Amino acid sequence: MQLEIRPDPAEVGRARRWARSRLAVSGMGVDEPLVETLILLVSELVTNAVVHTGRPAVLRLSLPGAEAESATVRLEVADRSGRAPVPRCVDGDATGGRGLALVDGLADRWGWSPEGAGKSIWCELDRCERPRSSTETYGIDASAYEGLAFEAV
Repeated sequence: MQLEIRPDPAEVGRARRWARSRLAVSGMGVDEPLVETLILLVSELVTNAVVHTGRPAVLRLSLPGAEAESATVRLEVADRSGRAPVPRCVDGDATGGRGLALVDGLADRWGWSPEGAGKSIWCELDRCERPRSSTETYGIDASAYEGLAFEAV
């Protein structure tokens, strides 16, 4: 499914509403953490397309079926600019420039590829049956820490 985006910052809100409605129809609950993460990623990628290219774009959302407990959700924004996305390093006072870093931190995978005269920036989130344990999240061996007390500093 896809949504045409005009080069207008007001389109970001419309894209969020559209994505939220598609997620609800697919059977994803509004309280599911994945939903809020996807909406944030929609905001970031659509904002980047609208602000940095000033050209129309297309938002695409690929969702698993309603019965799928574990699957991948894919979000793409294709624009008509051939310029590659460039992650920026910004200082603490900057009010922008963190979008791709946010996508990198929240998505399980992301990337971009040329598409026609422009490009497509995509990200994927894995929908899991259960939340990750701390060992899966942080890659630690919990048994190495059994029996130890930790003090907050």
